[in-house]
Amino acid sequence: MTKKILPLILILLAAAPAYAAPGDETTTPPRPARASNSGMMRYDTNKDGFVDRAEWTAGQEARFKQLDTDKDGKLSKDELFARTPAAPGAVMPNDRTLERQDAFFRRMDRDRDGTISKAEFMSQADRNFARCDTDKDGRTNTAECRQALRRPAVERAGAER
Repeated sequence: MTKKILPLILILLAAAPAYAAPGDETTTPPRPARASNSGMMRYDTNKDGFVDRAEWTAGQEARFKQLDTDKDGKLSKDELFARTPAAPGAVMPNDRTLERQDAFFRRMDRDRDGTISKAEFMSQADRNFARCDTDKDGRTNTAECRQALRRPAVERAGAER
């Protein structure tokens, strides 16, 4: 009896893929392309694949306005590093993150008044753009900025002067 059933089982196993319903594939779906409205490219208003200095400045001014929730023309540390609790994946910052935020805030607060003025914020934005615009053509994109940020700190410091 086993000799009669074994060939039948082998035939059924070989034919099983033909009977599978459409959509039963177990392949991994393709990953969605990264949204162009993320990172620095959200400021690419003319959609040419680059962010020029004017687009960057306009985007940073809008960002300052958005962060300034109490509309007093300056940013507190809480405003600068605010997290939206409903945001997916939002977690409370750990001690190391809080230390980095504190150091960053102190560097931005040039006049040491405990707040970041729009001028201080835009000054930092200008430094960030200059750091990312490695070929100094007045425009940058994600790839150029990533390349700039991968350079050793000593090399970056020399290029920013």
